[in-house]
Amino acid sequence: MSQYLLELASLMAIFAFAIVSPGADLAMVMRQSIVHGRRPAVITSFGIGTSLMFHVTYTILGLGLIISQSIYLFNIVKWCGVAYLVYIGIKALCAGKADLTVSDAAAMEPHKRQSAARAFTLGFMANALNPKPVFFFLSIFSTVVSAHTPMMIKFGYGLVMAGCLIAWFVGVSIFMTTPKMRAAFARTSQWIDRVSGLVFIALGIKLATEKAV
Repeated sequence: MSQYLLELASLMAIFAFAIVSPGADLAMVMRQSIVHGRRPAVITSFGIGTSLMFHVTYTILGLGLIISQSIYLFNIVKWCGVAYLVYIGIKALCAGKADLTVSDAAAMEPHKRQSAARAFTLGFMANALNPKPVFFFLSIFSTVVSAHTPMMIKFGYGLVMAGCLIAWFVGVSIFMTTPKMRAAFARTSQWIDRVSGLVFIALGIKLATEKAV
């Protein structure tokens, strides 16, 4: 048991840096918080965490190794990710001024409220279509986790990592939707959309230049 706790602690020490580093996931949660409110942002956070388990699962099952060794499969994932990031970036650039006068998205009119399925899918797809986790999880699991560690223990590691990722983004969602923060962003909502749109497109372009290693 002590061996598994040591493996988990080592994984989390590395993963902690990945959680807080800026990227498409953080940009997505911040925009969801600012434009749509706390509830959609929290649901998007769960979508990102679920997507992490998707990456962990195929890594444990060995599919990640296949993808990492196949330029063809890597490029399929990469260009799907590029297309998705550019798409949501263009959508953000074309968005009109958001109404942030309410403190929570739940108080919006039903026809203006973002559905839970939409919010979850945004988070899940933003993370799932990024090929970089393939190499990240392959590298840390092969380096830190013993080949003799039972598969269920490895899945347990993934659940802990997903839980921490969700907790981090839920914290971001809550912070970004406090009344003071929303009041500050209400005056610049259209510029926030434009900046976030450019960020998503820039991330897409950056991803387009990524090469399999």
